[in-house]
Amino acid sequence: MKPLGSLSSLKLKLGIVIVAAVWVTAVTTVIAAIVGLPLLLGAGAGIALALGFAQLLARGTTAPLRAMATVASAMAAGEHGRQVAVTTNDEVGELARAFNRMTAELAQTDRLRRDLVANVSHELRTPIGALQAVLENVVDGVSEPDPETIATMLAQTRRLGRLVTQLLDLSRLEAGEQPFDIRPFPVRDVLEDAAREARLHAPDDVVFAIDAPGDLAVDGDPERVHQVVVNLVENAVRFSPRPGLVSLRASHDGPGAVKLEVEDDGPGIAVEDLDRVFERFYRGDGARSSGRGGAGLGLAIARWIVDLHGGTIHAERREPHGSRLVVTLPQSPSP
Repeated sequence: MKPLGSLSSLKLKLGIVIVAAVWVTAVTTVIAAIVGLPLLLGAGAGIALALGFAQLLARGTTAPLRAMATVASAMAAGEHGRQVAVTTNDEVGELARAFNRMTAELAQTDRLRRDLVANVSHELRTPIGALQAVLENVVDGVSEPDPETIATMLAQTRRLGRLVTQLLDLSRLEAGEQPFDIRPFPVRDVLEDAAREARLHAPDDVVFAIDAPGDLAVDGDPERVHQVVVNLVENAVRFSPRPGLVSLRASHDGPGAVKLEVEDDGPGIAVEDLDRVFERFYRGDGARSSGRGGAGLGLAIARWIVDLHGGTIHAERREPHGSRLVVTLPQSPSP
């Protein structure tokens, strides 16, 4: 039973409790005087009844505070995710609701931290293990340090370097430590540069097609938008068939926006993965089973950059097969 639980003001509750306590004390003292009891005894009885009445009225008002103290102690001991019961509609209840949101966010942050450590450890273990095996074979004389062995070691070293660079980029983006140089620039130049860079590492039978007006411009940081497109193109090349076609397009997307699209002819993205491919370290079942997936950071970085530009990014399935990654960015106003 919480007599004052429906009131939304803590000040009003305290006022009612004080007035009720004074009233009970006064009435009890008067009654004691009428029946002939000593004044001190009557006053003592009045104070005792007033305290009991105040306790009854205030019941439940401070319960969330006690619960929060208990949960805070548990969180300090490393137990995250606990919630407190919200029993009032006043400021204490608001504090309890804010406390519950905080504990939920801390639990989510702790889960992400554990996932990050686990995923980074997993991603580092593979190239480090490969390097260790090759080096042990060379040291033991099992294999010679021929060009093929050196190339294998170099490839694993590059993989480690890419992972570390991506982790640093993502960390700086999340912390807001990456300054952006926002200015109008032609989007076709970025598409051509990204395709030119991808051709250096793509198989010879993967063809790149670019369709973008030369005078189409967007507002953004050219370096960061280039990084977005490179990540999308690398993803498309990774899952393209052999031979394959990767298409890069740019077009108007209504007033004040430009749409960038990167398409491939691969197996496509599963429907349940369309919203999750931009999560850190997330890779669909097809990427994991085929062994062609990256570390799962490229698209997460792309999403952060696009969000910081005030744009949007999403993935689509193509029929009968293939995938399309679509980025929308603000358009530079016409001079």
